[in-house]
Amino acid sequence: MPPQNLSLILTLLLLISTATTATATATTAAGVPLSFKEAPKFYNSQNCPSAHDICSDNAVHVAMTLDAAYLRGSMAAILSVLQHSSCPENIRFHFVASASAHTDNIHVIISTSFPYLRYNVYTFDDTAVLGLISTSIRSALDCPLNYARNYLADLLPTCVKKVVYLDSDLVLVDDISKLAATPSDQKVLAAPEYCNANFTSYFTPTFWSNPSLSVTFSDRNACYFNTGVMVIDLVRWREGDYTTKIIEWMELQKRMRIYELGSLPPFLLVFAGKIAPVDHRWNQHGLGGDNFEGLCRDLHPGPVSLLHWSGKGKPWDRLDGNRACPLDALWAPYDLLQTSSVLEA
Repeated sequence: MPPQNLSLILTLLLLISTATTATATATTAAGVPLSFKEAPKFYNSQNCPSAHDICSDNAVHVAMTLDAAYLRGSMAAILSVLQHSSCPENIRFHFVASASAHTDNIHVIISTSFPYLRYNVYTFDDTAVLGLISTSIRSALDCPLNYARNYLADLLPTCVKKVVYLDSDLVLVDDISKLAATPSDQKVLAAPEYCNANFTSYFTPTFWSNPSLSVTFSDRNACYFNTGVMVIDLVRWREGDYTTKIIEWMELQKRMRIYELGSLPPFLLVFAGKIAPVDHRWNQHGLGGDNFEGLCRDLHPGPVSLLHWSGKGKPWDRLDGNRACPLDALWAPYDLLQTSSVLEA
């Protein structure tokens, strides 16, 4: 590991606060009980503007999904956002949970660990996408809640004009307001692009051999981007009815298989080559390894503002199994799980 990465690890570990002892409980999808500590309270700096109302222009809106399998990761992500924000009281969280989940329990868990948090919980109707999901290379990618990001413009209040969407397997080590302030360049989405990735591999030979389909990218400099970190202009999304555009590609996929990898390809089909650029520091992705073995990976070259364990391997699973990767040490200090719960499980 390069010396600058070792220095980064030591610096970040020193920055992290110790959580207090109040607990909230939940269970995983397998029924294993989890108990979460209460996080410290974080206060605005003196120069922060007021943003008490959900419709305030000074509010920073963050959207995430919540489910049992990734709840531990979500709690760590929330803590990391708050800890590194200069105006944490101005952050408004929007949590989307499956309609089949017990949202009352989610409220209790969030409000117990983050009693000061400003947030809303929205229920997502799984049946809206069940008939549109095609099987992919990893079963976790087929979860209906993965597709909730397609419907944020419908779920969130119309006064919310911009939202930062975050996956549950990441932590921030920088102020999220910097990411939220990304210039939109009149685009619907902003995200880091990775033009060195093999873009063609996300679509099947059926897609590329059909001129009426492959022409989709003929006038674009289409590059891969990761949908786990996006800044979404909800006003433009609503005006362009982009939910319908994504659904149309998913409906075509059910008739003729044109892609392989879960909820990502429809976003690429609609937005690749048409997004506002974001510095790569805001999505150091792939730390979970590939989708088959989940092998350890190092950081990408360059500065780091957000670490993302996309891929099969999740830091909490590897830490619990005593097979942690070196970079999992950067996630561990944000873990709000009560240690005794792991031992008892």
